[in-house]
Amino acid sequence: MFGTDFGQAYAEEKKHSDYWVAVTDQASEQILVFDTKKTNLNAKSALKWSWAPTEENGFDEELISAWGTPSGVKLRKAEDGGKYMLVTDSEGLVAMVSYPNGKRVWGHNVGGNPHAAELLPDGNVAAASSHGHFVRVYTASQGPDSSNYTEYYLQGAHGVLWDPKREVLWALGDLYLVSLKVTGTPEAPKLEEISRSSLPTFGGHDLSPVYSDIDKLWVTTNTNVYQYSKSTNTWSENYEGASEISRKSVKSIGDQPSGQVVLAVPRAGTKYSWTTDTVDFYLPSDKRVLNGGSFYKARIWNPNYQ
Repeated sequence: MFGTDFGQAYAEEKKHSDYWVAVTDQASEQILVFDTKKTNLNAKSALKWSWAPTEENGFDEELISAWGTPSGVKLRKAEDGGKYMLVTDSEGLVAMVSYPNGKRVWGHNVGGNPHAAELLPDGNVAAASSHGHFVRVYTASQGPDSSNYTEYYLQGAHGVLWDPKREVLWALGDLYLVSLKVTGTPEAPKLEEISRSSLPTFGGHDLSPVYSDIDKLWVTTNTNVYQYSKSTNTWSENYEGASEISRKSVKSIGDQPSGQVVLAVPRAGTKYSWTTDTVDFYLPSDKRVLNGGSFYKARIWNPNYQ
């Protein structure tokens, strides 16, 4: 682990009503976690935690070589009470890491340009790969090197999100939002499609909970940002702040306990056409800029599933 001492970081995190924000920085090739209440992300005090796979934290050369373009990150509170970071990298790595000590719990090069991962209640890990067009559940519960999986085909798979109330895995692709039931056993999982909803516009990209409404999901596409109602199977842009929030190329979105919405949208002049050096905020509007940064996603550091 790099950055602030994890014990201090964890203590400081608990002081805030709104959560810190993690970014997948493709310039430094690290996960960076910031206290965005600090107005200057370039100040040393703003960076609370950082991470990349190393031999010291349990990754071998093969897995380290599958890292370099981090594409997804989220924090989860597991049923054992521990916290774990789920990370993906377009080079192929999907990993589960103990937080805040940064040690590898499980990791595998899944290939296919993975964009998102999720921790399931039984300790297995779901992954979505956009070029591979798959959602997989890996048997991470069976050990750090376990590579068995079950697979569901989903064109342009970009997002996975566990729903503890409905006990389904939501998955987002180019054309559809689907809910999947995870059956079988932790040693031999299976995936069964429960529902399928056509996206209003093409190119599903980010999938996250609307924390202020257990019935809603944030869904971004190539051109819009929607809230999806699970109970009515409907899509809406009639939410607070939609006139500013719903825009093209939103790579990630989430809402804080205060109601503030956090976005990452590509900005010209950064490392890649899909990255930004800016975390955008709405309700109220604000922004934070990291000089030389190239974020793909900015994820609220909320360990809760919904």
